[in-house]
Amino acid sequence: METTSNPASDTPVPFRSGFVNIIGRPNAGKSTLMNALVGERMSIITHKPQTTRHRIIGILSGENFQLVFSDTPGYVRDPSYKMHRAMNRFVEGTLDDADLLLLVFDLTEELEDDNPVIPMLSAAKAPIMLVLNKKDLVKEQRLTDVQNWWAKRLPLADVVAISALNGDGTADLLEKIVRYLPEGPAFYPTDQLTDRPERFFVSEIIREKIFLLYADEIPYSSEVGIEAFQETQTKIGEPLARIYATIYVLRETQKAILLGKGGRAIKKLGTEARQAIEEFLQTKVYLELSVKVRGNWRDDERALSQFGYK
Repeated sequence: METTSNPASDTPVPFRSGFVNIIGRPNAGKSTLMNALVGERMSIITHKPQTTRHRIIGILSGENFQLVFSDTPGYVRDPSYKMHRAMNRFVEGTLDDADLLLLVFDLTEELEDDNPVIPMLSAAKAPIMLVLNKKDLVKEQRLTDVQNWWAKRLPLADVVAISALNGDGTADLLEKIVRYLPEGPAFYPTDQLTDRPERFFVSEIIREKIFLLYADEIPYSSEVGIEAFQETQTKIGEPLARIYATIYVLRETQKAILLGKGGRAIKKLGTEARQAIEEFLQTKVYLELSVKVRGNWRDDERALSQFGYK
């Protein structure tokens, strides 16, 4: 067993590690929370719900611990497509491998007895920590009322109120999380931040820009596929990533909106995505975007497998 010494008492501090899975309704702030805890942008953050579609792992290593966080999609109450059902399976799968479950609840949202995470978490074997998010937007009495409401419906191991957006309360949350983890060795190298490849995050960055730049149904009807990711050099020998990506939509009308008049919309999308990808990869990027119609991809097993939902 790995241990480190506490300088104050010279008592060995056991190394703790485990899987901390984040669950909640769409737009509860799960992605914002994981990004705040890990210290890197692992997940899409926008004001629009259901932006996270995959289970994304973020790894935080400290002197005495390693936390393997899973950010999951918001649990969809009434799945309309096979894509939604796949997203729900990502969430349900977190019950099997969790050492600790973080139930994130937006304090500004209504309390609903038919919240679909309640029956799901009732069967959980791992301890459940209730994370009350956006505490800066409500009064103290709201915190008490919400805590009592959830305590009557689920066996809560602990409760922490935070504001994930400004980081208020996240240090206290992190300290409590470590206490609930079992003693054990690290699962990943201490400098590793995720188990996802770079091309996955590139597709997520492009998809995030679609959510930010387009309205109505376009973000929810589109998916991004990375056709090629080549690490080369510029003419003067600087590192260069050549990325070719395809944006898939359901209809020709959506393709026209994505492209924009004279291609102006897709050009703006490409510019903003390229700049964000360069910041993420810390290298120069050549990004080429194309748009294709792939009708009914949200219910197409082959397409869902290609996009990583299987």
